[in-house]
Amino acid sequence: MLVIAGCSGGAGKQDAAGQPSKAADSGSEKVLTIANATDIESFDPQNNNNTQSEAVLVNMFDYLLKNDSSQKKVPGLATSWEKVNDTTWRFKLRQGVKFHNGDPFTAADVKFTFERLSKDAKLKQNTYYKNLKEINIIDDFTVEFVTNGPDPLILNRLSRMGADILPSKYIQEKGIDAFMKEPVGTGPYKFAQWQKDNRVELVKNADYFGGTPKWDKVAFRVIPEASTRVSELLTNGIDIASGVPTTDMKRIQGVNNMKVEQATIQRVLHLIMRTTPGSVTADPKVREAVDLAINDKEIVDSIAGGAGIPTRTSVTPGNFGADPSLYNQFLYDKEKAKALLKEAGYANGGPKVTFSAQVQYKEIAEVAAAMLTEVGFQVNLDILEASKFSEKLNSKKFNELFLLGVGNSLFDASNNYNRFKFENAKGETDYNNPEVEQLLQAADKNMNPEDREKQYQKVQQIFAVDRPTIYLYQLKGNYGIGPKVDYKPRLDEMYFAEEIAPAKS
Repeated sequence: MLVIAGCSGGAGKQDAAGQPSKAADSGSEKVLTIANATDIESFDPQNNNNTQSEAVLVNMFDYLLKNDSSQKKVPGLATSWEKVNDTTWRFKLRQGVKFHNGDPFTAADVKFTFERLSKDAKLKQNTYYKNLKEINIIDDFTVEFVTNGPDPLILNRLSRMGADILPSKYIQEKGIDAFMKEPVGTGPYKFAQWQKDNRVELVKNADYFGGTPKWDKVAFRVIPEASTRVSELLTNGIDIASGVPTTDMKRIQGVNNMKVEQATIQRVLHLIMRTTPGSVTADPKVREAVDLAINDKEIVDSIAGGAGIPTRTSVTPGNFGADPSLYNQFLYDKEKAKALLKEAGYANGGPKVTFSAQVQYKEIAEVAAAMLTEVGFQVNLDILEASKFSEKLNSKKFNELFLLGVGNSLFDASNNYNRFKFENAKGETDYNNPEVEQLLQAADKNMNPEDREKQYQKVQQIFAVDRPTIYLYQLKGNYGIGPKVDYKPRLDEMYFAEEIAPAKS
């Protein structure tokens, strides 16, 4: 097993129980160690569905295009691109690139990647790419993408989760299972090891086309408890701690040259509800009562320490299709919530609901559940470890309510409503509004930005009434940063190790 140790505050050696001990400084290796609350799902980029996975995998794999810190499209494995017509785009590919196993990168890898992604409906990212009709190889370093009808988001799709380019020869010869055990990409860092629910370790790719990577090793540690992440930062066990509680910020800021960076991020907390016939939340009055019972501002102030912005939409500023009238807004009316439950037939005992949340959002869920109980709901609060929560999420096994933090790597309103399309909603929310479905399907192909924006704004206004989900607030990310790194958090929550520099002495 690789030992993480280095001048950047690496994870260090491990004790007999397999737990990391205090960081060591080798004086030579440059090691970057980042702590997150949850682990990756797997090393299959096309079968992941959370931001934490993507934030790790972007260091191992490359997209055809990248988003810079201002979300401008810049070259990745494609050096240039042009729109041939509304359904066809042509890409010139970078030459001289090798995968981590030495295989050369060519158009065949692009074709393999996107044919698998667009045709295998079992892949979690398939829904974002199934509009791809053909990927045609013009020559070894030129490909054309043909879509089923116009796609206003093709460039957005090619620079986000799922679009990581896979090694076709390696997977075709060895199989996907072998690839999952020894994943291979073209990125600046190569796979070293994965201890599930503990850590992912990467080492530098000395042959990276973008130049020699900054770090010798990069480790992503899984530390679910925020207080433990803070303690590890303060003892130099890690370099970056995500999700620092506001109550701990003073413990970090200025201590031994440590600091806290706070950044608005894309993530919005959703309280998603079943509209399945027969469920108590199928009644719109019950869903409205849930909305009115929860005081979003109080949760932001008391639990998040002000690090959030209440919202009635998940399409926040900076994303295409945002509706400003629903942002920085919330509803709270405890008495009306009680009245709505009586109107719904719960005058003598409120509806029983199971409310699920992962441990990362435990405090928020507890306060929200107490608010629901106060207006008459009988709440079974189900707090799950991250892996169990992910398992239930992927299998659509939640009951009436579940709390989910959702980001937006597309920077477009369509990303926020994909799960509520009729086919995707089956078994999860079972949401079915024909007007919303028509608007979403039309917007997917609308090449007129002004019309398309109005379609998504209309959807947001309908959601504010229908409430298949209610929005609590847009999160602000609090990151604890150790003295040996310079780091500015990104809006999309990605950890590009090449954008994180060793601190100047």
